[in-house]
Amino acid sequence: MDSNATLPADCELAIVGAGAAGMAAAALAASLGVDTVLVDEQEAPGGAMYRGLTRATSLRISDADYTRGIELIDAIDTAKLRFSGATRVCGISCTSDGFDLCVASRGHAQIMRARAVVLATGAMERALPIPGAALAGVAYAGAMLCALKLGAGAPAGRVVLAGCGPLLYVAAKALRAAGAEVVALLDTLSVRHFVRALPQALTFMRSPYYASGAKLLREVNDNVPIYHDVEEFAALGNDKLASVRFRAGNRAVTLIADALVVHQGVVPDVQLAEMLGCALSWDDRVAAWVARVDVWGMSSIAGAFVAGDGAGVAGARAAEHRGRIAALGAASSLGHIDVGARDAAAEPHRHALSVAMRGRRFIDRVYLAPPRFRMPEGDTIVCGCENVSARQVIELARQGCAGPNQMKAYLRCGMGACQGRDCGLIVTELIAREQRVHPGRVGRFHARFPARPMSLAELASLPSTEADRAAVARMPGVDASST
Repeated sequence: MDSNATLPADCELAIVGAGAAGMAAAALAASLGVDTVLVDEQEAPGGAMYRGLTRATSLRISDADYTRGIELIDAIDTAKLRFSGATRVCGISCTSDGFDLCVASRGHAQIMRARAVVLATGAMERALPIPGAALAGVAYAGAMLCALKLGAGAPAGRVVLAGCGPLLYVAAKALRAAGAEVVALLDTLSVRHFVRALPQALTFMRSPYYASGAKLLREVNDNVPIYHDVEEFAALGNDKLASVRFRAGNRAVTLIADALVVHQGVVPDVQLAEMLGCALSWDDRVAAWVARVDVWGMSSIAGAFVAGDGAGVAGARAAEHRGRIAALGAASSLGHIDVGARDAAAEPHRHALSVAMRGRRFIDRVYLAPPRFRMPEGDTIVCGCENVSARQVIELARQGCAGPNQMKAYLRCGMGACQGRDCGLIVTELIAREQRVHPGRVGRFHARFPARPMSLAELASLPSTEADRAAVARMPGVDASST
């Protein structure tokens, strides 16, 4: 691997995201002779799961996951490909013969052209809007785990965790291992979720998740006080968190806390897929948008593949095999492997993927965040960038607002730096609930250029050739007359 190489003007295959799916796809594509470029927003490959894996100070994940992560990183280290870390893909669009990607890194930006792309952008944490979420001392579990993996110390003082999902329990275990004083875990899931998932329980017990999940639950239950069926909770304090107030059943409790770690599952990150124009569908099982793909991971746009959690959250092992299947599909479309060889090479990955996917229906059904926490009420902030409350969104929805993009014009929600990545699902579901329609009919915020923040220096550094001006003009949200 040519690490942090200067990005070329063009390549055959551009892979966005160096997590499990992106690394697996890049190594296999390069081994088939595909001219491959791999980019990631982090300095080093690994993604959220394997972040900081080679650092001595990194949080130690399980031995099996550590071994798997090292194998993936080693595979791209020895592959004949180019990797660029600390690189943001700020825009992407189709051309007559491929794709234009606007990439920015270390104060410089350029247009990189690719004949095919694999979007391996992974998953992101679902926003958990609660009163007091903006207080200092409130953090998301995923961000906390990434910090621990990069060698950061545990938060000082009394730590409370709240929300739902396996990652919340992973965070509880990791925080205790790092020396944190974890005083409580507030689980917002109801026992009814488990009852509804019972038809899928037998399949789940035969899945790779069962043994490790049962062990994790035992470890946390044995060491952390857990409150089940939590119906509401709020972070209290002035500028800084001082306590957490919650209700479980008929019991109201207030806990003194110095840190609150929240989480309620992860959802596909489909921002670039949406910007490119890939067809998306609302998946009721996870209450989120997913990219529509075929058996090779190809989206509705020829040559554009979505690998890993962007096509449905299924974990690192499943993402790895989805990445390889997408790489085979891309290599075949680029003429590096014939259809027969492609199909034969994909068979072991399809089998491994089916094993990795076993039990997902149970997990999705059990850990789907409760509606009352996905759709807040009153003055709870929905859009942190523009300080828009749930009350404002609900009032506009009741007046007949056509969808998130019209609401953006009235309230500015979704116009911040994140472009609605955090609040988008909440706005869609609130409108759907108030207007009594399916979320899939409501739609989502349109992704606009730049998909990631760019400095003025980076914008100014974009080449001013006719072709590059035309490429930027094609990016969604750009006024062509201004280029």
